[in-house]
Amino acid sequence: MAPPALKTLKPKTFNFKESFEALRYVPRFFKKVREVSPLLFFFNILSRLIDAITPVLMLWVGKMIIDEVILQVSLPEKDLKQLWILVGVELGLAILSDLLKRGVNLTDALLGDQYSNASSVELIQKTAELNLEQLEDAEFYDKLERARRQTTNRVGLMSNILTQTQDVIVIVSLLTGLVVFEPWLIVLLIVSIIPTVINEIKFSGTSYSLSRSWTSERRELDYLRYAGASDVTAKEVKLFGLADYLANRFKILSDKYYEANKKLSIQRASWGSVFNVLGTGAYYGAYVLILMRTVAGVLTIGDLTFLSGSFSSLRNKLQGFFTRFTQITESSLYLKDYFEFLDIKNEETGHDEHLPLPKEIKTGFEFKNVGFHYPNSERWVVRGINFKLLANEKLAFVGENGAGKTTLIKLLLRFYDPTEGQILLEGIDIKKYDRAAYQQYFGVIFQDFVKYELTIRENVAVGKIDQIENVNQLENAAEKSLANQVIDEMPSGLDQQLGRRFKNGKDLSGGQWQKIALARAYMKDAKVLILDEPTSALDARAEFEAFQRFIGLTKGKTAVIISHRFSTVRMADRIMVLKDGKVLEIGTHEELMGNAALYSELFNLQAAGYQ
Repeated sequence: MAPPALKTLKPKTFNFKESFEALRYVPRFFKKVREVSPLLFFFNILSRLIDAITPVLMLWVGKMIIDEVILQVSLPEKDLKQLWILVGVELGLAILSDLLKRGVNLTDALLGDQYSNASSVELIQKTAELNLEQLEDAEFYDKLERARRQTTNRVGLMSNILTQTQDVIVIVSLLTGLVVFEPWLIVLLIVSIIPTVINEIKFSGTSYSLSRSWTSERRELDYLRYAGASDVTAKEVKLFGLADYLANRFKILSDKYYEANKKLSIQRASWGSVFNVLGTGAYYGAYVLILMRTVAGVLTIGDLTFLSGSFSSLRNKLQGFFTRFTQITESSLYLKDYFEFLDIKNEETGHDEHLPLPKEIKTGFEFKNVGFHYPNSERWVVRGINFKLLANEKLAFVGENGAGKTTLIKLLLRFYDPTEGQILLEGIDIKKYDRAAYQQYFGVIFQDFVKYELTIRENVAVGKIDQIENVNQLENAAEKSLANQVIDEMPSGLDQQLGRRFKNGKDLSGGQWQKIALARAYMKDAKVLILDEPTSALDARAEFEAFQRFIGLTKGKTAVIISHRFSTVRMADRIMVLKDGKVLEIGTHEELMGNAALYSELFNLQAAGYQ
C-alpha cells in the first residue's frame, strides 16, 4: 500500500521589514541569558570589548615594525631596541587576543548550555500551566514544536549579537585609520560591500519561512521515526510488516523537504557567488590605488601594509556584519516563536477573584443541564446532563464506548469548562474557584495512565511528589493498591528502575503497572477519588479484589468509578447509565435491574458470557 499523497507547501514569505521587527525580542532574550549566570555574561562582554581593539592595534604595531626595519636597513649603525620592543608588544597583543577569544568561546558554550537548560525548564512549566483544551489543539502543537526547537542552539544567536557589537568597535577604529590616510578608500569600500548587502536582503527570512511552513510535517517525521524504531511499537511493526510502509512514508516526506531546502540553498549560493565577484572586483580596485600611491612615494611601505590590511579586514568585517545581521534577524523570528509561546495566556473564564475552597465536602457536586462540545466542532459530546454526586458517595458511570463517561470526568476535573450549564460544588459554580487549587481535591487514575520509565518510588510518588522521600507513605499507598507485591519481586525494591529504556530497567505486565498506578491515587489521599477503568488489565479476580479494597479504603470519601465489569460496578452506592451523551437512568444496582432498561440488558449479556 502506497503512503497517502503529501500536500504541496507554499511557505509564507517574511520580508526584511518583518524580520527586522522581530529584533524587539532580543533585549528580552539577553535578559534571560544574563539571569542564568550574571558573572559569565559580563565576563563574556568585557572580553569581547577588550578584544575588539586588538586588531587595529596589531595592524598599527605591524606598520611601525616594517617602518622601523626599513629605517634600520638605511642606517650604518643599527639600534634594534625599538624594534624588539615593538615585536614584544605585538607578541603580547597576539597572546592577549588568543586568550580573550578562548575566554569568549568558553563562556559562550557555558552560557548556551545554561540557557538551553533554563529555557527547557521554562517550556515544561509553561506547558503545565495551559489548559487541556489548548494542549489538545493541533495549532497549539505547532507552536509548541517551534518553541521546543528554540530551546537549543540559541548560543549561536547570543554569540552573533555580541560579535556584532564587538565588530562595530573594530569597524569604527579601522575606518578612522582609512579616513586619516586615504579617504577615497571609503568610497571603494562601500562599493565592495553593496553586493553582500543586496544578497542578504534578498534572502532575508527565507530559511525561517521554509522551516515554519514545515512545522507540522517535521512533527510527522518525528512521529514516523518513533513509530518505526521504538520498543513500544516494535511488536506490531514486525507482526503487520509495517517497516517498509513507515520507511517509505518517511522517505517521501523527508525527500520533499530536502528538495525544497536544496532549491533554496542553491539559489542563495548562486546569487552569493555573483555578488561576491562584484565585491571582490571593487576590493582589488582599492588595492591597486594603495599600490599606486605607495609607488608614487605618497605612502610608506608600513602605510601600505597598514592600509591594505585595514581595508581587507574592514571589508571582511563589514561583509560579516551584514551577513550576521541577516542571520540575527532570521534567528529573531525563531525567538519570536519561543516568546510568543511563553506569552500564551491560560484564559480563566469566570471571576477574577476566586472564592476559597470548602475545607470539606458536605453536600457534594451537582451537574445542572451540562452540555459540552469541543472547540471547532458542532457535535455535542454530552448534553442535558443533570445529576448529583453526593458527599462520601461511590458513584459508578456505565455505558457503551463513546457514551460520554470520560468527558464527564474531564468536566468534573475542570480540564474543560462546560459549553453550557453549570457544575456546582457545595452549591457554588466550580468556575468561581481557582482551577489549580480545585484540581488538588482529586486523585485520579485514567485508563491511559502514564507508565513513567522512572523508579517505582517516583512512579508511586507521582500522586504526591513532595512526599517522594516519605517511605512510610509510599509503602502504605503500595499496600493499599497491592503494588507492594510488585515491589517485593524487584531486586532494588522501591528504587527499581522501570522500563527497558535505561540500564537495569525492569518491564512490568499490564496488571503490575495498574497496581503501581492505583498506588498514586492512594498516595495523594485526595478528597475525591476517580478511577476511569484503571483495572482493565487485571484479571476478573484481581479486579474484584482491587475494587473491594478500594470501596473499603475510601469510606468517608467521595468517589467516581468507571468500569465495564458489572461485578465491580454493583459495589457502588449508585450507578448512572449514559447513552449517546445523555443520562439514561440512575439508581442502585437493584433499582436498575428492576427497570428492565439498558443497564439490566448489559448486565445480563455480560453475566451470560460467564455461564
